[in-house]
Amino acid sequence: MTQVSSSSCKLVVAAMDFGTTYSGYAFSFRDDPDRIETNEKWVAGSAQLMSMKCPTTVLLTPDKKFHSFGFEAENKFADLAEDDCHHDWYLFRRFKMTLYDSAKNLQIDTPLEDIMGKAMPAIDIFSHSIRFLKNHLLSTLNIRTIGIRENEIQYVITVPAIWNERAKQFMRRAANKADIPNKQITFALEPEAASIWCQVVTKEKLTGLSEPSAKYMVVDLGGGTADITVHQKMDDGSLKELHKASGGAWGGNEVDKAYVQLLTELVGKDAMEKFKLEAMTDYFDLLRDFETKKRTITTDTDGKIAFRIPAALRELAESEGVSVKEKIAESRFKGIVTWTGDKLRIEKTTTIQLFDIPLKMLINHIKELFTEPKVQDVGTVLLVGGFGECGLVKAAFEESFPDKRLMIPPEAGLAVLKGAVRFGHLPEIVSTRISRFTIGREGWPIFEAHHDPDKKVEVGGTERCKDVFQKMVEIDQEITKMHSYEEQTTPVSADSEGVMIKLFSSTKRDVKYTTELDCQELGSLCFKVPDSSEIEDKKVAISYIFGETEIHVHVRSLKTNDEHEVWIECFSEE
Repeated sequence: MTQVSSSSCKLVVAAMDFGTTYSGYAFSFRDDPDRIETNEKWVAGSAQLMSMKCPTTVLLTPDKKFHSFGFEAENKFADLAEDDCHHDWYLFRRFKMTLYDSAKNLQIDTPLEDIMGKAMPAIDIFSHSIRFLKNHLLSTLNIRTIGIRENEIQYVITVPAIWNERAKQFMRRAANKADIPNKQITFALEPEAASIWCQVVTKEKLTGLSEPSAKYMVVDLGGGTADITVHQKMDDGSLKELHKASGGAWGGNEVDKAYVQLLTELVGKDAMEKFKLEAMTDYFDLLRDFETKKRTITTDTDGKIAFRIPAALRELAESEGVSVKEKIAESRFKGIVTWTGDKLRIEKTTTIQLFDIPLKMLINHIKELFTEPKVQDVGTVLLVGGFGECGLVKAAFEESFPDKRLMIPPEAGLAVLKGAVRFGHLPEIVSTRISRFTIGREGWPIFEAHHDPDKKVEVGGTERCKDVFQKMVEIDQEITKMHSYEEQTTPVSADSEGVMIKLFSSTKRDVKYTTELDCQELGSLCFKVPDSSEIEDKKVAISYIFGETEIHVHVRSLKTNDEHEVWIECFSEE
């Protein structure tokens, strides 16, 4: 492997892969960026499973203080439940999808419900998670290298490429609340990070991707989302995005839900609810066992497929005097499912159907992508992410795309995490991206005949048109890393102490007004202007940089020449 130099100004680059199901971190030092280390000591309690990631689970005490994260949180809550002492505690699991499901209406005070239905502000739960990973990382670093200071670390937080700016800004605020300053936060788009890592792996184990002009699709399948991007390797080693990132809520959690629903049909809704609450250790073990099992199922598996079922679930199912055998005989699973001892055996066809919902949506979406002109000649598909390691997922791709070369890198579940570290050292490696939206700012120009009469307003004796969408970037536009939109502006009056600019996005190519249905407010930019009685002294030059994982904005005073970065504010103050 060819050693590359880091362009980071920090001593350490540390990535946090904040997943729907599992989370983890990795890091490497500036003087040896390719030597990426992960934590390998997460232990899954009763299962004694060693893992390089741990569940995205947060436990709070009855007084809403942070108690634990990951396996420790699940095991502690299960112990409390065994003694019926858990009712006032808070356990939050698999909550990352909140930022996808409620992206358009996401607020700082958006509530998040724990597994018992008790609500807390989502920002608190996300910040607890980030703080835990940060503190665990610092402990690991200080064991291995004495004297690392927090301000010497560049944090890279992974996010789905299909997230909007609002969700990214929510994560930034959560990281700020976990005491990580803005200047130490970089976002890595998950499929991009995976693509970057695969460029490292290709030099040893995946041939054909590192040659100049190589084109390939990256399909990142996690627990919550499927995230897809298409890249081309350029002559200078950088990556060019060929099609805007896309995807949906087609992750492995949908398979888990289908499995739990099948069990619920067999044992009854009441028995399943009691099992979740009264035998929580067994319930968590059941899910962990299924997570492992579902990755090993293939189309070559013969006969029925066996799943381990805790004895407590069978006892609850038979508590009213009807045996499990009788329940199966009276259900639609007669002849398909057998339950003997702690083994539930399911016909292969029925087991494969558990994967139907996410896989059908995913495959259909990718088929549509391959009809796009810029994607038609892409011959290689890279599968990464935990769900991407499932044998049935691989089989579905091979059957649906027989003319494509399917590649799954070693440790596909860590590709995003390790690639995010590399991205932190070499953020310039992605040279070109495709805009997912049309982006513009709200303007109030002089009213003209072609404007909507209902938009006419008088400002300072001048007739203006309000709510005008001033386009900066168009959907599907190719954007280089430092692509910027430049403008100069002044406040509305000499008495103004600052300027506020509102940014909007749309899925339409041509937008006239910010009030159109397809238009969504991204957020606002607020900045102070020099103190002066002359309005010309308050004139500023603004640079909007669109080619990175976030929109970056720089403001320069034309009078003082002072320049500073301004962050998009998507949320009102708490």
